Amino acid sequence: MMEFPEDFNQLELLETHQHLIPVGTQSLWPDDYDDEDDEEEEREGSRSEEWYQQQEQRLENRPGELLLWASERNRLATVQRLLSADRLLVHSQDEDWYTPLHRAAYSGHLEVAQTLVHHGADLHARTVDGWTPLHSACRWNNAAVASYLIQQGAQVNAQTNGLLTPLHLAAGNSGAKETLELLLTQRHLQAGLRSSSGETAFDIARRTSAHYHLFEIVETCNNLLTQN
Repeated sequence: MMEFPEDFNQLELLETHQHLIPVGTQSLWPDDYDDEDDEEEEREGSRSEEWYQQQEQRLENRPGELLLWASERNRLATVQRLLSADRLLVHSQDEDWYTPLHRAAYSGHLEVAQTLVHHGADLHARTVDGWTPLHSACRWNNAAVASYLIQQGAQVNAQTNGLLTPLHLAAGNSGAKETLELLLTQRHLQAGLRSSSGETAFDIARRTSAHYHLFEIVETCNNLLTQN
């Protein structure tokens, strides 16, 4: 497990290195793509069904990897087939400890996430950086998946190794209005939790987002923080 100094700011690392973090169809997992042209085609949704089938055949003898890949690519039928054959595959992890549920969460694939949870996916599974699937969903404004995970019992105040909550991550995304609204209306939300760099989610939103006014929903919490 990677250790972090007390003044480590994981959000700043995200802002400077997020091109290295897989999101949606822009993935840097091993063996996914050969060149930038392939990545561009994937972003434009021009991949043919034949291409997907070829990739699945390539990974057929590595069912854990195939499930990770299929969960990220929204291949629901493949996910269902694999889990019907072996439910334990739901606990597969890559080298960074991302599970199929993490991948479905950051890619915004609700049906895949539902299928994985139905088959026993761990809502509280952690990556090497301490991210839960809810962190992944919230960072990329996948509000529908985030809402589902919360309904299933995901911890809304879970903190990463750098003490970032899902709210911190949503606050750092200027396009995450829906997710911020979702989180800020959660009864058990602790909006005043601080990251390892000492910032609250409100601090981050005020610095990076146009949606900091949404924190008026938890204005009482913010007033208490100011008084302290």
